Amino acid sequence: MKINFQNKHIAFLLLLTSQLMLAQKKEETKKKEETIGTEEVNVVKAYLPTISDAFKVKEIPSLNDEGNAAKETIKYTIFSFPVASTFTPSKGNAQLVDKAKKEHLFTNYATAGVGNYGSLNAELFVVQELGNNDYVAGMFKHQSSQGGIKDIELNDQFYDTSLDLIYGVKNRDMSWNIDLGYQNQIYNWYGLPVDFGSTLTPQDRGILINSISPKHSYNGINLGGNIDFSDGIFTKASMKYSHFSDGLKSSENRFYIKPSFKVEIMDQSINTDVIVDYVGGSFENNYEKTNLQPIKYGFTNFGLSPSFVMQQDDWTLNLGAKLFYSLDNENSNSKILVYPNVTASYKVVGDLMIFYAGAEGNLEQNTYMDFVDQNPFLSPTLNINPTDMQFNIFAGLKGKLANNVSYKVQGSYVNERNKALFKSNNYTEDISNKNYAFGNSFQVVYDDMTTLRFYGELKADFSENVSFGINGTFNSYSNDHQSEAWNLPTMKLSTNLDFNITKQWYAGFNLFYVGERKDEQVNTSLGIDASPITLKSYFDLNAHVGYKYSERLTFYLKANNITNQAYQRWLNYPVQGFQIVAGANYKFDF
Repeated sequence: MKINFQNKHIAFLLLLTSQLMLAQKKEETKKKEETIGTEEVNVVKAYLPTISDAFKVKEIPSLNDEGNAAKETIKYTIFSFPVASTFTPSKGNAQLVDKAKKEHLFTNYATAGVGNYGSLNAELFVVQELGNNDYVAGMFKHQSSQGGIKDIELNDQFYDTSLDLIYGVKNRDMSWNIDLGYQNQIYNWYGLPVDFGSTLTPQDRGILINSISPKHSYNGINLGGNIDFSDGIFTKASMKYSHFSDGLKSSENRFYIKPSFKVEIMDQSINTDVIVDYVGGSFENNYEKTNLQPIKYGFTNFGLSPSFVMQQDDWTLNLGAKLFYSLDNENSNSKILVYPNVTASYKVVGDLMIFYAGAEGNLEQNTYMDFVDQNPFLSPTLNINPTDMQFNIFAGLKGKLANNVSYKVQGSYVNERNKALFKSNNYTEDISNKNYAFGNSFQVVYDDMTTLRFYGELKADFSENVSFGINGTFNSYSNDHQSEAWNLPTMKLSTNLDFNITKQWYAGFNLFYVGERKDEQVNTSLGIDASPITLKSYFDLNAHVGYKYSERLTFYLKANNITNQAYQRWLNYPVQGFQIVAGANYKFDF
């Protein structure tokens, strides 16, 4: 107890002493602050700071491994022992996947159908491989009707039969084929004018009509071929010879050959087509009774068409031209013609929108055979001349609105010289006339024309089972000599819809509309001035339905002109009314 008491007194004395010393120091500091005055300080030398050397740590420090102990080798042993388990996994079963049966593609087929108006349609196509590289094929077609158009006084039957044979060879470096064809067509000049025989007595009119034999026929034989090379400058060639005649001693021969070459120059391919096109023929009679001289014609066109394609990013440019030397063999006239052949396209938005434009021209060889394909009711008294299409300037857009919807719109301006037009023949009611000289046939006239044309189309595949399409053409014509663009419509519309109802049943329809056309015809025995005749616009609705009995056999039913309109495709030539055809299609292999 005595030691603790002394320690307390000593600690108290030390604390008191430190407090007195701190109070005295504060008093002295206060007195100094009250007595400090002002002084001037002159800096003799500017301050120059220096940086002392710093020790830099090495990025890769050196290690002293002398003291590291060596790694010990560890030896171990695994003792296996069984583990009891009562789990038994079940066996897995492979899931069956429904696999669609692959449809067999047959190489041959036969089709036959019959309908009202005594109509018969038949087709047969066969092909057979003779070896590993060669084959032979044949095609037979027949279409006919026994007639029966309402209010028609002359026979209106028609027949159209054709047969084609093809032999071809396909090799790795070359492929070629040759074809031989024959066609026979029988038509009737049944389109008498509405007021025919109005100046005659009923008896004389009946005698005149009974004296008319409107039947006429066409026959065509053609021989052609194609050859293609996979390598070399000479790339391909096509050739065709045809002989066309009618039942009134008219005759025409045509020979056409077109070899193509490709030359590589500075990483560019220049493609060149060489064209030799000859047509020559004669007509036994002239339409005018005062001119009994036969009509002869002959033209030989030599053409050269070089072109090359440039592609860069989204641009594609095709630059070319066509040069023709045309020789009129009958009149010993010749001329040189040059045409543009330029097209360009630009992907504005990928495949969704593509802009394209171009300027093209061509010397088109007109033939009697081609005219008959368009209008079989011509008189065998035609003037045949080539058409000089100086240019066709066009521009448009095409692409896709969706993956299964495509579109195309185009505007064009066409300038043509010697544009061929079909126009009705003038006539007299004279019993000595030819069978085609009663206002029931057509002639070919030529004119220099310009055409402003707009075209649009839309196609959609809504699914594998439904497809739809619609298109339209609008024309505005300007003629230099003829008063109208004879028999050319200002508007044409067409639409179609096809769909599968079930796996066996399918159906579809198509509708087309043709606007008004102009024609002109005069009964010269009455001395009436000619004036254009307006042919009314028309539309034609067709439908079909089919049943697939098996993969080989299909039955079908077709209906044409469902609205039963007696419209006139050509002046004084009404068409058949409501038509229905039932038939079957059979596919097979040898």
